[in-house]
Amino acid sequence: MNTVSESIVKDMALAHNGHLKIDWVKEHMPVLNRIRERFEKEKPFAGLKVAISLHLEAKTAYLAKVVQAGGAEVTITGSNPLSTQDDICAALVEDGIRVFAKYNPDPAEYKEHLIKTLETRPDLIIDDGGDLITILHSERRDLLSQVRGGAEETTTGILRLKALEKEGKLEFPMVAVNDAFCKYLFDNRYGTGQSVWDGINRTTNLVVAGKTVVVAGYGWCGKGVAMRAKGLGAKVIVTEIDPIKAVEAYMDGFEVMPMLEAAKHGDYFVTVTGNRDIISKDHFAVMKDGAILSNAGHFDVEVNKVDLNAMSTSSRIVRKDIEEFVLADGRKVYLLAEGRLVNLAAGDGHPAEIMDMTFALQAVSLAYVNEQYQNIGKTVLNVPFELDQMVAQYKLEALNIGIDKLTNEQKSYLESWVE
Repeated sequence: MNTVSESIVKDMALAHNGHLKIDWVKEHMPVLNRIRERFEKEKPFAGLKVAISLHLEAKTAYLAKVVQAGGAEVTITGSNPLSTQDDICAALVEDGIRVFAKYNPDPAEYKEHLIKTLETRPDLIIDDGGDLITILHSERRDLLSQVRGGAEETTTGILRLKALEKEGKLEFPMVAVNDAFCKYLFDNRYGTGQSVWDGINRTTNLVVAGKTVVVAGYGWCGKGVAMRAKGLGAKVIVTEIDPIKAVEAYMDGFEVMPMLEAAKHGDYFVTVTGNRDIISKDHFAVMKDGAILSNAGHFDVEVNKVDLNAMSTSSRIVRKDIEEFVLADGRKVYLLAEGRLVNLAAGDGHPAEIMDMTFALQAVSLAYVNEQYQNIGKTVLNVPFELDQMVAQYKLEALNIGIDKLTNEQKSYLESWVE
């Protein structure tokens, strides 16, 4: 495979800087390094093709190299137009991985890159947001026959997969990596919490302390965003549709109210729901002058850009990744990173140590699907608990942390109904 001639990247001259970034994260991903050592010995993907669609930055690149170390022929593309890093793409091509991705492609190019990735006829898939899966199950069903299964990274992607499964249209098994303990407890909460504010702070260069932050959605990602906002000194308002999560947010010390009321108070807004039109025209109409809008859900539909444009008399880019909208009454609101994932489109994504656990889960889940695809049916399945625990144990060992184990007597006590 001549990856240079077969790939679509911006500039191969950028490869050196990409290698430096990948080498840096490798030094901070001990769990994935341990999985790589195992894969190099066992070659679980020998003779197989793997297609990956993820946010194409250094940590993702290292996952691709770990899968490659397991014997796979790997092809990778981006899962978001603004999160692809061109130097990473060039470095992967030099490392023998086929790449179809550039930073900020137009919609037609982005779609072309996804399709070209699938036209390699993969046996296994790692997806983020369900883009590859959606194409396979709609316009390119001719590429379905060889796929054994795969793994999905996000809440949004799992929702799409479960919709397919409910309609009886899912054609192969997919592991819901997002629902694993070592994903949502750490990646979604601590990773999103830190990386969202990294992206907002580096983009705006404004203080958070003393401001009011509105967090839409109190799932694990929303919990992390709210927790970090509080740590930065902000007053936090949570909006929710789930009464249980709303009570949880209240008990965690945050104000809870509908978005229409919260919109009057917010200085910063972060949507983390996976749904559309969370902030729309009625909310823009009552916002404070200078409100800053951002999204940390998968697609750029949570802040309604159509409404915002329609209500504005003018708009302009005032700083990299900040668009200013002037409303009819002279108020200005600011949208970060085109309403796309602010932590990746305007930052480097989650910390390497966090993605170490998530991508370790991706790697071992993919190996599990490859071993069991003929037995598990066309379904969305959870990461096997033993794999979740294995990744956590590897993490503890990397941190030089030991924990207790049950004695035989304790095990017997827990398994008995008598004292």
